[in-house]
This record gives sequence, C-alpha cells and structure tokens, in this order.
Amino acid sequence: MMAFSPDKGLLRAELARRTGCNLETIRYYEKIGMMPDPPRSGAGYRVYDAGHVSRLRFILRARELGFSIEETRGLLGLMDRGAQTCAEVKQRTERHLADVRAKIADLRRIERILAETASQCSGDEVPECPVLDSLGSQV
Repeated sequence: MMAFSPDKGLLRAELARRTGCNLETIRYYEKIGMMPDPPRSGAGYRVYDAGHVSRLRFILRARELGFSIEETRGLLGLMDRGAQTCAEVKQRTERHLADVRAKIADLRRIERILAETASQCSGDEVPECPVLDSLGSQV
C-alpha cells in the first residue's frame, strides 16, 4: 500500500486517519458530491491531496456544529463558485444559530417535564407509575 508522499498524495485510509473520519463517511460524501472525485494512481487507488484534506475537515467541522448536509453543501457551493460574501455566510450561520437555539429551548422544556415527572415517581416496587401515567396522558 502506498504511504503518504507530498507529491503522490494520500490513500483513503490515510485521509480517514488524518481527519478522524470514517472510511464509509468519506465514500458517502464522495457519492453525494460533497467531496470531489480524486484522481487515481496507476494502480487504480484514489489519491487525495491537501485540498481534499481541507475540504473534508471543513465538512466535518460544519457537521459537528450541527449544519445539515444541505446547509454544508450550500456553504461549499458558495466557496466552490468563489461567490461567497461574508454577509451571505453570516446570514446562513444566523439562520442555523436560530435553529440551534430553538432546539435548545425544546430540550430545556423536555428536561423540565421529565424532571417534574420523575420527581413524582416513588421508585418503589409498585405497579402504579406516575411516569407511565404522564406519558399516556400527554398528547
């Protein structure tokens, strides 16, 4: 198997190792067009360069921050076309931030309800359970 060489590039396994990304995830990003097809070596191996490493790290970071596949694809598309403006990227980020804040509010509400429900439960070995009653009565 070919080792890393700046002039020859990286094999997929090395790309995965350097970025902490699963091999199957790299394949998936290639399949859906988020990662460009790399050139192949004479032996037919895919050979990735520094641009692939950078792009994959961008994708992974965007996903880590909760951007959806489509949101990440949109950001990549702006970069690929060289059409990005800070204002447009900020607008997309603020939309995503609003979604994250809404999810946090939902999680806080869920946490409050679960804590209240759990506090009503005795935890005894009895058939009556306020948690199950609560789950059954909430619509």
